[in-house]
Amino acid sequence: MASLTDARIQAALQSTYSKVKGVQEGKNADYIPVLAKVDPKLFGIALVTADGRIHQIGDAQHPFSIQSVAKVFTLARLLQDLGPEAVEKKIGVNPTGHPFNSVLAIELNKEHLPGNPLVNAGAITAVSMVPGLNADERWTKILGTMNLFSGRALTLDDEVYRNESATNTHNRAIAWLLKDYKAIAGDPLESLDLYTRECSVSVTARDLAIMGATLASGGINPLTRKRVIEEAYAPRVMAVMLENGLYDGSGDWAYRVGVPAKSGVGGGIVAVVPGQFAVATFSPPLDEAGNSVRGQLAIQSIIEQLGGNVFAGTVAPRGVGGTGK
Repeated sequence: MASLTDARIQAALQSTYSKVKGVQEGKNADYIPVLAKVDPKLFGIALVTADGRIHQIGDAQHPFSIQSVAKVFTLARLLQDLGPEAVEKKIGVNPTGHPFNSVLAIELNKEHLPGNPLVNAGAITAVSMVPGLNADERWTKILGTMNLFSGRALTLDDEVYRNESATNTHNRAIAWLLKDYKAIAGDPLESLDLYTRECSVSVTARDLAIMGATLASGGINPLTRKRVIEEAYAPRVMAVMLENGLYDGSGDWAYRVGVPAKSGVGGGIVAVVPGQFAVATFSPPLDEAGNSVRGQLAIQSIIEQLGGNVFAGTVAPRGVGGTGK
């Protein structure tokens, strides 16, 4: 990868922003009424390097609800507190082959596991597994982890939280099914409430880029220099992101862009280039899978300009690592 100078990064963001801003495809999520009201013209990009340099353009500091991107950081919390084997045994890490809010995926899993931590069933199970004597202690850890990743005190968007709590009937069904299959040990509605709260945290694209850059730097926040998770766990988080991070579009994303990423129906996406940088976008209109249309186009453009596809290795010289022919 060529040197990532500030000038090169800013030029990539500027050209991408100009190219993508006028895209009109997609529509806001409307099954959560408050999200349907967000201005669809909002569009911001932020990029943070592993050594802490910040670049941004457009509405990169406009607040929005983190939604499913929060699942990444609760997964990191579980890996740190319980270890990778606990996540594999209780939740699983493989793609389900079904929509992110599927009940059928649980039924068809031979052990009735949620599937992975980035679908709704896995995320509801994940918050129930966070160590704590009660829901308040678990919430303190969940929010505290996101604070460490972002380097600032994040807050709950009360309007989004109330709106989601009033409309999350499908997730209630998932929570009770998980309880029936003993994936959740305690009160399923308590776990559902924690999950709803984590999705309602307010962030910006700049926040998400810093959070992603913390993974890119092996678990150390590049701004605060505080270690958030052990270095060994960051690759596991990013592996799950690559497999499952863009809902039903995860395979297409890996094929086209080749970087770990996670999206949320609030319009945010964060993508991570290990050891290099993270780029995050905010644009509310979504495709049919629930991923920001402009966000995907913007990140793909930036990765193409700056490099970072994890599958794009350097060709070995003749006689090195090959047949030598």
